[in-house]
Amino acid sequence: MLSKTHAQLSALCAIVGLSLAACSPQKPSAQASTDTASKPSATASQKPNKTIAISAIVAHPSLDAIRQGIIDELAAEGYVKGKNLTVNFQSAQGNTATAGQISKQFVADKPDAIVAISTPTAQSLAAASKEIPIVYTAVSDPVAAKLITQQNTPTQPNITGLSSQLPLAPQLDFMQKIMPSAKSIGYVFSAGEMNSVALRDKLSIALPKRGMNLVDIPANRPTDIAMATNSLGGKAQLIYTSMDNNVASAFESMVQSANTLKLPIIASDEFSVRRGATAALGVNDYDFGRTTGKMVGKILDGTPVNQVKPEVMNQLTLYVSPKHAQAQGLTLNPELLKGAINVDTTPERKIDK
Repeated sequence: MLSKTHAQLSALCAIVGLSLAACSPQKPSAQASTDTASKPSATASQKPNKTIAISAIVAHPSLDAIRQGIIDELAAEGYVKGKNLTVNFQSAQGNTATAGQISKQFVADKPDAIVAISTPTAQSLAAASKEIPIVYTAVSDPVAAKLITQQNTPTQPNITGLSSQLPLAPQLDFMQKIMPSAKSIGYVFSAGEMNSVALRDKLSIALPKRGMNLVDIPANRPTDIAMATNSLGGKAQLIYTSMDNNVASAFESMVQSANTLKLPIIASDEFSVRRGATAALGVNDYDFGRTTGKMVGKILDGTPVNQVKPEVMNQLTLYVSPKHAQAQGLTLNPELLKGAINVDTTPERKIDK
């Protein structure tokens, strides 16, 4: 299985021209393999009772997979939910005011560690506490979010975490490979999410250097997503979306509009492809959660949070859906399929609710 994955990634590198660093071999997708949750290295009876709080700005499949990965990794390290680990999960349902209320409640509860899934959640929790260990995850630009400095130093002594910081060049290479004729790229984003604004700024600089232009449309509420996508008709040949929680929470409405307009959607996570995108070049969400879980496990074991250094995970996996591509007016190159995980034929990982 591992050698097969190595071959697939090698093919992907050849297709989209990724750097060796971005395409280093990694474990097969959680959906393409058997369950990767390993047996606990220490039994629950050997580890003390701990409590963690987890918050996400919204609930959607990508963030759910990250949360599942965290819980599975902690179980592998001897902290088993329902035994010696109490997990308090709360979603803000896309409301920043609710996120603030959840943050205050978590701080009052005084858990052993708090996991902040997504940029708005991490910012809210950072403002609420400078003492309880906070581990951020699913944050694409922690520098822009003011969680760490350019020198990778946390802005508060109680903060660490894992960011994706997907390299932009491979994403643009992939867009040009999947649709060489595309000259205008549509980008629907939430102006209230720092990571999305930062990506918009990077795209506006990078695309003209490749002979392309950016058509950026703000959509501040999930109910705005369909209208924003419809406005791309006749203006863009391709839609790109990456880790915008507002978009993710209403992704089906974007897909419906894109299908009508015959505009292929390129995303940056597996579940967007399962929900209707043509393809995605991004990190494996479940593996992202497992890596985050290792950081949380260190803190629960007694390592001071300021000794758990912030990390970046940007190894890329290619996910495709020939079925969704056809619905959006595109036929995928057979060579592209050889180096990808086809979500049309690969079962989805089951997530505990």
